[in-house]
Amino acid sequence: MDALSVAEAVAGGCLLFFVPGYTVAKAVFPERRLSGPEGVRWGIELVALALVLSVVLTVAVGYLLLAGAPTGFRATWGDPLLESALAAIAVVAFTAGWLEGAYARMPPARRITAEPGGAGAWELSDRLGRLQRERQGLERELRRALASDDDARARIRSRLEHVLEEEQELRRRREGEYEL
Repeated sequence: MDALSVAEAVAGGCLLFFVPGYTVAKAVFPERRLSGPEGVRWGIELVALALVLSVVLTVAVGYLLLAGAPTGFRATWGDPLLESALAAIAVVAFTAGWLEGAYARMPPARRITAEPGGAGAWELSDRLGRLQRERQGLERELRRALASDDDARARIRSRLEHVLEEEQELRRRREGEYEL
């Protein structure tokens, strides 16, 4: 083997098994760094994620090229269609990561999707569903209590008003999250 074929093999291996996955992982997780207390763990995760993503991208792009070209294609340096597509993916992912600050000296701020200690979207929707069921039960109970005493109806109405207020407050909170 001469030096040129060794260099081609190393470049092809990096392009097939590391570079596209690495750039995609950095674009998706721009705030992660290899320094600090979590640096070693993130480094191991990054290498593993880069290998897996690169293999997945290589298989997906290869399949799309094979399905799109009825005569097939050859993954060689003489016909570098697969390599060009993977390089294009790596360039696009690198650009997206650069714009997100993945390669900057200081990491970008982490995106927080829910308030710390607060209710997330799932918990908020779950609580809203429970309140709706409780409201429906109280409305049925109020219709049944029409023949009973005024004290029971007043107690049910009071609880129903409280449930309606809480339900409206949760709806305002949920809708407020979408007004960004």
